[in-house]
Amino acid sequence: MPTTIVKKSLLNTEVETNFESDANIIDIKTIEIVKNELFNIIEEDKKLDKPVFLFIQDKTIDKLARFLTGTVKRSVAIGIAGETASGKSTFTFDIIEAINNFQRKYALEPLITRVNTDDYYYDRSDMVKAAGSFANFAKNYDLDVPKAFELSLLKQHIEQLVLGNPVWLPKYDMSGTAIRHDNHTLAIPTRIIITEGLFTLTNQIKDAFDFCVYVDVSYKAQKERFFKRAQERNLGDAAIDVYNNATSKAEIHIKPSAKNAAMVINGEASRKDYQNTANKFFEILEYIHFSKAVAK
Repeated sequence: MPTTIVKKSLLNTEVETNFESDANIIDIKTIEIVKNELFNIIEEDKKLDKPVFLFIQDKTIDKLARFLTGTVKRSVAIGIAGETASGKSTFTFDIIEAINNFQRKYALEPLITRVNTDDYYYDRSDMVKAAGSFANFAKNYDLDVPKAFELSLLKQHIEQLVLGNPVWLPKYDMSGTAIRHDNHTLAIPTRIIITEGLFTLTNQIKDAFDFCVYVDVSYKAQKERFFKRAQERNLGDAAIDVYNNATSKAEIHIKPSAKNAAMVINGEASRKDYQNTANKFFEILEYIHFSKAVAK
């Protein structure tokens, strides 16, 4: 007989599955099973030429298990940070894609809301106009320090989303105008709130997240990525100065925030391995929440 998957919501984590009423009862044994599966994923990852995980706290495994099983009922906030050109955006996009695939597979309501730290740059469009170009502006304005961002607003938005409240997010124009459009995009609270950016794990904002993730990268890979991006953004001769400033400021403001990370991700791991790892996490969710369907 054909099976029917009805549209479901994981937002409340009182998972409205279409199987037996006792299927959602999560006990200590289930949590331990999930923890063991997570440890297995980490151990298998170590065998890769370029492992995805460089570090993960043991207590993070326990917390992950509780969110995955639905023991924790509210939304989860994930903060991802790293230096410029570390690969944090690529990693984030691959995680989001894996989540969206899972959502489509089971006809779920939206599972994830992305909040981009870069959209919280202060509007400096007047300064760009006065300088004559973004390249000239960038020579005299530091974009690579926390005070260039309105982190207090970012933290407020994340906290509101976790509480289940919709918020209007800003949108920063990265094309070289330094314009920030406030109240640009309506963000609806979902099961997962994910944020990535340079200063996501700094002391001003780290407490907004349940999971703090740092993406690490080698000097060589970072430099190659940066100058390719600089060319795309028409930074011109200012690129060298911007790069030197970014890396020097990272020593002060970004690298120290790695100590706040519950896990460190390899920014040079392959995208295929990012996606495969994410899929393994969703296999656990499938086992817990979607292993049965009602036949009709």
